[in-house]
Amino acid sequence: AQDKPAVRTPRAVMTLEKGGEIVLEFFPQDAPRHVENFLALAKKGFYDGQRVHRVERGFVVQFGDPQTKTLPLDDARIGGGGPGYTLKAEFNSRKFERGVLGMARSNDPDSAGSQVYIMLGPAPHLNGQYTAFGQVTKGLEVVDTIRVGDRIKSIKVVP
Repeated sequence: AQDKPAVRTPRAVMTLEKGGEIVLEFFPQDAPRHVENFLALAKKGFYDGQRVHRVERGFVVQFGDPQTKTLPLDDARIGGGGPGYTLKAEFNSRKFERGVLGMARSNDPDSAGSQVYIMLGPAPHLNGQYTAFGQVTKGLEVVDTIRVGDRIKSIKVVP
């Protein structure tokens, strides 16, 4: 019997314009479409130059609205932008704890697109209600310094 080759865990490095790197690792076995989508957007440079539009201490840091590149952050449309398509939910057994990546969505479970949040603390009420698709493996102390308006220099997929 042949052993299946180990599936390589995809990774990406998020660099902030103000300095600091955050290493992200993904869960393709739990949320394959969400991982594939995020990596494809990152490879295209979709997130480069975007600003963080939501920070709730002890809860989340959120980014991924392309409108943050050009609109003022107090514009009512901020937080509503996406890639122009949505993904079907891939709810899984991963717990929303500090460092976990989740896909933001509207009330429709199948409305996630490009907006991502990084958990700053545990949020059990999100478990099974949102798609967890990765985690921060290095740089959580950098995540803690993020403020609304901080610009993402780049998110590079690790080859």
